[in-house]
Amino acid sequence: METPRKGPTGETIDTPRHRALGSDSRVTILRLVRGAAGGITAAEVAARTGQHLSTTRAHLDRLADSGLLVKARASGGQPGRPAWRYRAAAGDAAPAPAPYRALAAALLDHLTGAAGDVREAAAQAGQGWGRHLAAAAPQAGDPVDTVAGVLDGLGFSPQLQPTAAGATTAELHLRTCPFLELVGQNPDAMCGLHLGVVRGILEHDDAPADSVVLEPFGAPGACLLRLPARTPAPGGQP
Repeated sequence: METPRKGPTGETIDTPRHRALGSDSRVTILRLVRGAAGGITAAEVAARTGQHLSTTRAHLDRLADSGLLVKARASGGQPGRPAWRYRAAAGDAAPAPAPYRALAAALLDHLTGAAGDVREAAAQAGQGWGRHLAAAAPQAGDPVDTVAGVLDGLGFSPQLQPTAAGATTAELHLRTCPFLELVGQNPDAMCGLHLGVVRGILEHDDAPADSVVLEPFGAPGACLLRLPARTPAPGGQP
């Protein structure tokens, strides 16, 4: 049984975070996750701690429920259903503009308990949102730049990564998540929504959208977004 923690004046501190940290095992796990910049799976934590996998999952989910961790799956690009990856929650991310947060929260409420593939349903809803955001954004000329501009306006702090000459795929690292607490409530729905937004932006610019991949924690300290790069026309002109 976990012992309630006491504050400096003797009062009992009884918050979800303090209760989650009432276990030495969870404290150890939290340190492991915080040291894994690209996120970590339950199987990886179990291997490093020697705990049974089911016990490890229970500890990780308790930390996620308390808001100390966030978890997500890769959104597309992999066969089967990817394992959950856990990452420490970042407390310094600026929130998204209020209208977008309200829209995301409403969608999350709508999808909670819905039948079928929640992630795909959220992605389909996000596509319409992405087309609307792209139509209101300054015309960048390059669909990748449009995606980066819209995501920057939402608070994702995207960083375009260098690519080799002739590469057909561009990579954006999303350094922050302005919807982080909503991701914690329903990772599949929120990551699916973000994937759909990117697809919608590309569709607005008549760019291919089906091959977009959003990989939560796919890069050190960031989520990884892969999308088609603009293909230069013959003669080197875009």
